[in-house]
Amino acid sequence: MNIVLFGPPGAGKGTQSDYISKKYNLHKISTGDLLREEAKNKNEFGLKIKSRIDKGLLVSDDIIDKLVMQIASNKLYSNRLIFDGYPRTLSQAKNLNNLFKEYNQKIDFVFSLKVEENIIIKRILGRLTCAKCGLIFNEFFNMPTDKNHKCGSNFLKKRVDDNEEILRDRFKTYNEQTALILEYYKSQNLFVEIDGMLEIEQIHGKIREIIHS
Repeated sequence: MNIVLFGPPGAGKGTQSDYISKKYNLHKISTGDLLREEAKNKNEFGLKIKSRIDKGLLVSDDIIDKLVMQIASNKLYSNRLIFDGYPRTLSQAKNLNNLFKEYNQKIDFVFSLKVEENIIIKRILGRLTCAKCGLIFNEFFNMPTDKNHKCGSNFLKKRVDDNEEILRDRFKTYNEQTALILEYYKSQNLFVEIDGMLEIEQIHGKIREIIHS
């Protein structure tokens, strides 16, 4: 079984892909993780990726596609993949389709988590991470208290890039980029939209129901 999981920044797709990969023994593919891992290598390809990442530049489709090909062609992962954050463009979606055809695989499900923009903004802007214990809280949905957090408020930090203007730009970019991809998968009767406003376990339950049906 191969799955593609979509969702805007803050929708919880990372959490759901972790759940699904453990439940069904799938190999999770995050292109961000692939890029960071490849950038550690000292070969020409790795240095090229590291250079672009260090400069804050987007990595081209051909580099991403090459990394994905290395995974898709590996028989250890045959029909055992879940993609988190890929494909990001229609070109990448078509490339993935061609790769799977070449290696006798197919996409079984395309799930998209639908979440309201304002809720996502609150999820991210309200995020507080404890620098001591690593627990994550939220000013709007899960306030730290003396009962659920013993380290003290001085350890609670916000990420410097959790900025509303940046977040709204990312949300807009996501919608613009994925509109064509989602239509592409709808045309293949693979697309399923999931209410991302539900609780984490409820979302996971909905996904399991669809897979088992």
